[in-house]
Amino acid sequence: MPAIAASTVTIFYLFDLAEQLDLVALRASIGAGAAAARFLPKSGAPPYVQYAVPPVVVDGEGLGLIEIDGFRPRLKFFDYGVVSLALSRPFAGDWPQFIALSQKYIENEDLERRAADVCRDLSKRFASVMHGRRETFLAEDYLVFSVNALGEPMTAEELLARRGEEIALLLRGERHALSRQEQGEILRNNLSYLADDLVIPTWNAAFVYDTEAGSQAALEIFEFANSQLLEFRYYDDLLDTQLGRIYTKLQRPRWYDAITGRGYIRAAKDLHALFIDVNEITDRTENALKMVGDIYSARLFNLTAARLGLSRWKESVQEKLKTLDDIYRFAVEQVAISRGHLLELTIILILVLELVLFFLGISR
Repeated sequence: MPAIAASTVTIFYLFDLAEQLDLVALRASIGAGAAAARFLPKSGAPPYVQYAVPPVVVDGEGLGLIEIDGFRPRLKFFDYGVVSLALSRPFAGDWPQFIALSQKYIENEDLERRAADVCRDLSKRFASVMHGRRETFLAEDYLVFSVNALGEPMTAEELLARRGEEIALLLRGERHALSRQEQGEILRNNLSYLADDLVIPTWNAAFVYDTEAGSQAALEIFEFANSQLLEFRYYDDLLDTQLGRIYTKLQRPRWYDAITGRGYIRAAKDLHALFIDVNEITDRTENALKMVGDIYSARLFNLTAARLGLSRWKESVQEKLKTLDDIYRFAVEQVAISRGHLLELTIILILVLELVLFFLGISR
């Protein structure tokens, strides 16, 4: 029996295609092959541990997609505009063969290009159900090695002790041996819920040793966490662009803006609309999956989010939203000042007009 008796290699390619997807219209457009995704936790959990708005999931065959380099495709559409293409294939063999797959598929440019082509075609095909469709889109990828059975059953501690070097190499995709320091850095961020399960996430790959049900729960969390990362990356870029544009506009006001305040009024409206839109979509994204009551899922999500650096992106977006709010308040104050200036000017003009009329009346 091979060292790895049963496992699955899964590669997620996620793309931010639109501001929002109409999932009801999307399911109607796809037909019978589409279904509402359900989050299946590792252990028994309350029924409310589910997606707030269930994504639409469909096998590649339902959309006319064939296997890609031996991987079976599956699509998941999130209501906040992210589409995830999951490519999966089974594996049974020895550790060197497993590591060879890692070396081949971590940052595989050809597979990334083919995945991007698939999602670009989907973007055109379902353009009618996309609101705020992107012409160019950000992408994330994540590789997961899920081991469901070993030739020799082991506990999580035994697996780390005996195969830690191979697991570390697997997660880095390197062709040369890693230092003990690097191995320690990779392996120390792990989660073991039961004696015979283990999850080790990194920033671009993860290792899972669990039952099929446990592996599927972990895959759902990895996919969801990366979809969040993608959204926060997009809105961080958007806020950078918009803040630069607004700074330029406010630093170079036209001469009559000081009197009428029209430029500040327009800027305030744009700022307020952007602030509401970004707050709404980030709140919807962050609360898309409720894991209250499921300790394992919550812990795994927090560990994965930490390895992805999700909190840094969230903080960056929140800081820029605060800056946006400060600029909005400044613009509102400038509008009030400009209106005060306009009122004063109006009063002066009325007084001047009355004086002119008065003297004209005397001259008669």
